[in-house]
Amino acid sequence: MKQFRILIVDDDDRILNFLRVKLKAAGYEVLTAGNGVEALEQVHAQEPDLLLLDVLMPKMDGFETLKELRSFSGTAVIMLSAKGADVDRIKGLGLGADDYLQKPFNPDELLARIEAVRRRLEPPERRGTAEALTIGDLTVDFEGRRVVLNGKEEHLTRIEWLLLSELARNAGCLMSYEELLTRIWGPEYRDDVQTLRTWISRLRYKLGEDPNNARLIRTIPKTGYIMDLPSH
Repeated sequence: MKQFRILIVDDDDRILNFLRVKLKAAGYEVLTAGNGVEALEQVHAQEPDLLLLDVLMPKMDGFETLKELRSFSGTAVIMLSAKGADVDRIKGLGLGADDYLQKPFNPDELLARIEAVRRRLEPPERRGTAEALTIGDLTVDFEGRRVVLNGKEEHLTRIEWLLLSELARNAGCLMSYEELLTRIWGPEYRDDVQTLRTWISRLRYKLGEDPNNARLIRTIPKTGYIMDLPSH
């Protein structure tokens, strides 16, 4: 079985060496890059499964690197940063990071978060639902993992796809914050409502929804979200 491949991106050699040893001991294949430019080259050449991406780096910081990465790749990303303010965390998630961990961090917590991302990468169990669902101008193809809106295929990141597929598979039913967070990120994230709101906002944007008048994915205040089925 192919080893799970992790690319560590940090301009501090001490951190690179520490994480390399820790992750190899945990059974991962490890690549390293000292800056954002080198990281993007490694993504093209080595196709890692996950990036551990530092924020504060010269020439191209982690946010710039992530923005460029998302223009061509949906590779999973956990951002590592000494900047722990909510605005930085939200910015990272808004640019497409899967997780955001503040430095200094407990190495065991990092391993747990890597495993949580790895679980999300695994194909979901097949469920007894239709192969596709059409709601108005939107078609969600569960088998092909495709989304077609107004006859045009829309590219979704992995997290956006997981969110949409959960809501679509349960169309017409209320999905609580806790339920969505647990299914997509794992039970350790069940109370992280801000992360969910950030990703719902990104998904609505991809689907052309007006955030002030969302009709497809409706917010149930203080409770969760529901994908409304068209009335007949």
